[in-house]
Amino acid sequence: MGAASATALLPGQSARAAKGKTVQFLLEQEPPTLVAATHTAGPTARVSPKISEGLVWFDFDARPRPALATEWTVTPDGLTYHFKLRSNVTWHDGRKFTSADVAHSVAVFKQYNPRGRSTFSSVTAIETPDELTAILRLSKPAPYLLNALDASESPIIPRHIYEGTDPLTNPNGSAPIGTGPFVFREWVRGSHILLERNPNYWDAGKPHVDRLVVRLIADQSARAPAFEVGEIDIGGGPPVPRSDLERLLALPHIAHDRRGGDYNASITQLYFNYETASLRDRRVRLAISQALDIQRLLDSVYFGFGVLSPSAVSPHLVKFYDKSIKHYPYDPKRAEALLDEAGFHRKPDGTRLALRLYANPFNTREAGDFVKQSLQKIGIVIDFQFFDFPTYIHKAYTDRTFDLALESLSNVFDPTVGIQRVFWSKNFKIGLPFSNVARYENTETDALLEAAAIEPDETKRRDLWFRIQNKLHDEVAAVHLIAPDDITVYNQRVGNPITGVTGVSGTFADIALAAA
Repeated sequence: MGAASATALLPGQSARAAKGKTVQFLLEQEPPTLVAATHTAGPTARVSPKISEGLVWFDFDARPRPALATEWTVTPDGLTYHFKLRSNVTWHDGRKFTSADVAHSVAVFKQYNPRGRSTFSSVTAIETPDELTAILRLSKPAPYLLNALDASESPIIPRHIYEGTDPLTNPNGSAPIGTGPFVFREWVRGSHILLERNPNYWDAGKPHVDRLVVRLIADQSARAPAFEVGEIDIGGGPPVPRSDLERLLALPHIAHDRRGGDYNASITQLYFNYETASLRDRRVRLAISQALDIQRLLDSVYFGFGVLSPSAVSPHLVKFYDKSIKHYPYDPKRAEALLDEAGFHRKPDGTRLALRLYANPFNTREAGDFVKQSLQKIGIVIDFQFFDFPTYIHKAYTDRTFDLALESLSNVFDPTVGIQRVFWSKNFKIGLPFSNVARYENTETDALLEAAAIEPDETKRRDLWFRIQNKLHDEVAAVHLIAPDDITVYNQRVGNPITGVTGVSGTFADIALAAA
């Protein structure tokens, strides 16, 4: 075997200078922050758990397992969550981890986390009767709350670092102190994030490697070659363009795992900006939907690595997914007729109206080009702009200078957490990423979302979600497109690459390397 993984190099480092076992982990986009407490960005969710842990983690059967909490109970009415915390845990700066950290973290999630604003909205009190006990009191049931306590979704942060500060601008986001298996050392923007083994980790003997280098490779064309030559050991998502995937997976030193996507339940969507007058007309939204050949999008842009996802609920959330919902049929002639009905007739130059399209870079540029070309065929001129990740977030969620947004907002582990943030009118807030980017408002939808969020009966809750997704589909509130396959790619010498439903967004405490 080659030694690239076991003695992986930082940029500019010589082979002789490298010592110990190093894993090179590919990240496609620069994260806006390294702590997921205030941000749900995909790159952040992949790095954060290595440093900052959650109360629980989830195995491949989606069962909660002890992390910072060793035991938990929920009262039958769903209004009290009682956690016993691990006693032998210290923060990376040596301070003791206590229930006060849990209480402060939940308060931050409740106010500043895009999904946490709804997930923890019914938490009315956080009690800490002693240093190793945390009790959450709820005003209404939140049947999904325990599932939100994984490190990738709700990492526990140090109160002594955050108290009295703005969590959105706290320096800990760029140089985090956590309790996890890896200690932050440096972040060289555009290059790498260096993490080193935590020698005082509570789970004795872990992690099994000395160093984790998170390599930031925004250039899509450079990712597959990096795997081929052993420069990169592991990546998820998939981490390479789907056009390269079949060839890469055929290489003898490359392995892959299709598990690990259930917690995230990825889905791509086309959202309308309801501040754009033309898009408030359902006929225009339906015309846009019927101008898109979504099967062709799956085959030509996603190379078949995914499934059609016509509803707001991902097909991967089987319990809540209404499989009777289908995409509106691809019918450009009908689309043109709808635009005529709406008063957008073709002008002498053949165009009808102009719209600005932005794309989350976790979608591909090719997906944006596909939408642009499809809509231009029915006379809609598209100004398609493809930005880096931080620029996209700012322009879409703060400046709001778009008409259409090709997004990648995951359903995550529960539709209330993953979908309510998108269509709940109360979750529109300038500058809050991955929330209600469309500024969609509907009182009936709000009422259904709020009812589903607190319904403890599983059958009744499923029925509510069937009503929600059918209403959104009938309104053409958005165009839901593809549920991409989540594929982890890794070098064969990597052991335990993923351990549960969060995939590469796990802690990597168990990851190992074969001897060179």
